[in-house]
Amino acid sequence: MFTQEQIKSLSQELDPNRIKTREKGNLNLSYLEGFDIIESANAIFGYGHWDYAISKLEVVSEELNSNQNHIICYKAIVQVLVHNKDHTQDVSREDVGFGSGIAKTLADAHESGAKEAVTDALKRALRSFGNQFGNSLYDKTKNHQTQQQPQQQKIRQPANNKTVQKSSSIDQYEYASLYRLGLEVIENNGYLIVTGDDIFSKKDSIKACGFHWDSKSKSWYKPIQQAA
Repeated sequence: MFTQEQIKSLSQELDPNRIKTREKGNLNLSYLEGFDIIESANAIFGYGHWDYAISKLEVVSEELNSNQNHIICYKAIVQVLVHNKDHTQDVSREDVGFGSGIAKTLADAHESGAKEAVTDALKRALRSFGNQFGNSLYDKTKNHQTQQQPQQQKIRQPANNKTVQKSSSIDQYEYASLYRLGLEVIENNGYLIVTGDDIFSKKDSIKACGFHWDSKSKSWYKPIQQAA
């Protein structure tokens, strides 16, 4: 089914530059981003030689948080099909994913939650093909998940350049959708600030949580009074 070149690519060690990390409790969790997974599938299997279908997409919970934001949680089941060169033989993989959307409007919360669930399911289905889709990240002997002590994180506040510290009082559940993207939310002098890699490319999810863009400091912020 697979060519020798594809088998070699699938078996190679994962490039550490592709790995992203996010915090969950006292753990640093490693993951691959959705666009990276798709690009890898295109490169290894070839354009037109793989596809996926959403077998199921459903809401599993819906509520309002203390800020009157809608929180919509979705479950998705995605099937991945990989075809051989002549499309005469297929390999199928299927897995489940979850996502949560947090926004002021129901429409935005549904959109964010549904997309996140589908991406999560797609990533989980593809990982069964090997290291290049993140399967090795689940191997704890490779030290992709490491225990660490809680530590303070510093960043610059918009407009005044003062250092800030990560706050333990921030509602972790409210910003779960941002944490899944590898972002962090910290507190400084009356503001909540989003930190992490590629924060502008993730603007839709950040804006859905009520943050605003500060062009001078190139950061997303929210007054704590607004978040309370």
